Amino acid sequence: MRKIGLIGGMSWVSTRTYYEDINQLVQARTSKIASAPMLIESLDFTNLIRLSTPEQWAHAAGVLTDSARRLEQAGATALLIGANSMHKVYDQVAGAVSIPVIHIADAVGVRMKADGVTNATILGTQNVVMESFYRKRLVSHGINLLPPVLGEVDEMDRIIYEELMQGRATRSAERTFKTMLTNMGQRGAQAAVLGCTELDMVIDVDANVLPIYDGTRIHAEAAVDWILGG
Repeated sequence: MRKIGLIGGMSWVSTRTYYEDINQLVQARTSKIASAPMLIESLDFTNLIRLSTPEQWAHAAGVLTDSARRLEQAGATALLIGANSMHKVYDQVAGAVSIPVIHIADAVGVRMKADGVTNATILGTQNVVMESFYRKRLVSHGINLLPPVLGEVDEMDRIIYEELMQGRATRSAERTFKTMLTNMGQRGAQAAVLGCTELDMVIDVDANVLPIYDGTRIHAEAAVDWILGG
């Protein structure tokens, strides 16, 4: 198996999910006593959260590129950025190393295209839902995306940062997202993309009002394809 590196800590909750998903998938595809060869650097999220200014994003790019270089030097043969929002600096990170950096939105886009999905909606933090760095990757795979509704985006952002990233999952958040998904379906979405690594805490990925494409799970599956040489 090939060793993979994970830039984590953004948040620690999502890093835990990546570790669990990747190891469960490796066991399912190899043996029940196997575990994935992984290198994880858990960054301090304190100064990487809710970034807005060019200076803040430049700092984040530096932190992540330094992490990527350390993981490559430690023996990682490919990398994951364990946060949707931090894919805004994907190009800088990928350009700083000589090993592949698996893009979460590309993994999702490939899966959706294979399933014949052409119209979808994104759930996530404000920068993922509103900015182009994530959306354009999905569009490049032939996915048309519903325009964001500002009130929904604000509420998603609040729940993610004030609850999920602190490890809290509430019934209220579950109801809020189910209502949003119902409304998105009525607006024409065939499926929904979870563009935040913590959303599976309050959204039933396997049984919901719309088909759910869990970016974290799909990213983990792409990682295991790499680990196993697929």
